[in-house]
Amino acid sequence: MNAVVEPKSRYLSDFVERQQEFPGNRSEWVRAARAAALARFERLGFPGVRDEEWKYTNVGVIERHAYTPAPRAAGGIDVAALRPLLFDGLECDRLVFVDGHFAPTLSAVGKLPAGVTVGSLAAALEQDPDAVREFLGAQTRVDNNGFAALNAAFMSDGAYLYLPPGAVLGRPVHVIHVSTAAQDDVVTHVRNLLVAQADSQATVLETYAGLHDAAYLSNVQTEVVLGANAALEHYKLQQESDKARHVAATCIHQHRGSRYANYFISAGGRLVRNEIRPTLDGEGSECTLYGLCVLGGRQHVDNHTVVDHARPQTTSREYYKSVLEGHARSVFSGKVIVHPDAQHTDAQQTNHNLLLSDDAEADTRPQLEIYADDVKCAHGATVGQLDEEALYYLKARGIDDAAARNLLVYAFANDILNRLKIQPVRERLEQVLTTRLLHGRRIEDFL
Repeated sequence: MNAVVEPKSRYLSDFVERQQEFPGNRSEWVRAARAAALARFERLGFPGVRDEEWKYTNVGVIERHAYTPAPRAAGGIDVAALRPLLFDGLECDRLVFVDGHFAPTLSAVGKLPAGVTVGSLAAALEQDPDAVREFLGAQTRVDNNGFAALNAAFMSDGAYLYLPPGAVLGRPVHVIHVSTAAQDDVVTHVRNLLVAQADSQATVLETYAGLHDAAYLSNVQTEVVLGANAALEHYKLQQESDKARHVAATCIHQHRGSRYANYFISAGGRLVRNEIRPTLDGEGSECTLYGLCVLGGRQHVDNHTVVDHARPQTTSREYYKSVLEGHARSVFSGKVIVHPDAQHTDAQQTNHNLLLSDDAEADTRPQLEIYADDVKCAHGATVGQLDEEALYYLKARGIDDAAARNLLVYAFANDILNRLKIQPVRERLEQVLTTRLLHGRRIEDFL
């Protein structure tokens, strides 16, 4: 049931009522961190459109709604409910979280290299909170982000990955977050912590999905720490219900020579904000960010990136694309910051948007803040419709108008999917894309 007045007060009273249930509550530093975060949220509240970083995404509908943290095991599910979220042929370790809480009976983790942890953050906070103290909260920016502050106060659970120096995970870790909420007033505060020490390597695949068509809220914070020469391939598939709100931030701290790649595919949710903030704090570190949104109806997806080049000879690449129809709206706001000492920075940023209806809208805002003088930084952005010349060429080969348009849209979007390195994931998403953009027909059908 929706609160009529003072939603913020609801969060404050919920915190008092539930704080004894929070993981890590027996640890003084965890309690102090949660209390400080709540005080920060009480001061900040939620961001408004007057906040420059939220200029194109109005979260008033979230601010006016008094969400209640999802109770543990609110809607128990069995493995059959997960089947649509799994990838045929993908051998992986699997962590499942239901309504923000770890579900051990649905998870499966095989034998791991010595010293590696793949599990639940809540369990780590309960069993050995000092083991995560150095990393937890070190990357999130609660100073000016009400969502991050609220997450830090209420965080329930999420994936915890720890790789000691030199450890290499031979297969991906698939982290599945499922919401069973059937009501509109439920929120989950997911916190993921991924730590890869020097010379280690891993691949993590996150899936976010809902079982019911409810307007629940997922408030997600993910922290990533990469030691010297560490490498992380990080995939995120956002498949929330068509009414859901998903607000997430991934903050990455990279040391010397580390490599980070992020792939974000968005095909669900009514209002989605996906924020990524890599800090390249070591010479020779690299990050590459990919994003693809295929939107319809009144979906709104905001990709917000801030790439911070803090050291010399660092490299960043960004490739984001959106396909929009109906009244859908996409936002890309990408900022690249090059600090005075970050000489020989190489940064490129591209954002392309394809509008399929007169009512669809795309806002793109690349930004460069450069304080060094020997750098290579570039950005490019386009918002347009289908290429009439290419359309004419296809129709001249006997392809009907509708099929020709679908082929061009598919080719535009598939450029991002072709960059996915996990074949079962790429194949499944290509199926989703052909179903949605080619109406179930195969490329071969047009040849």
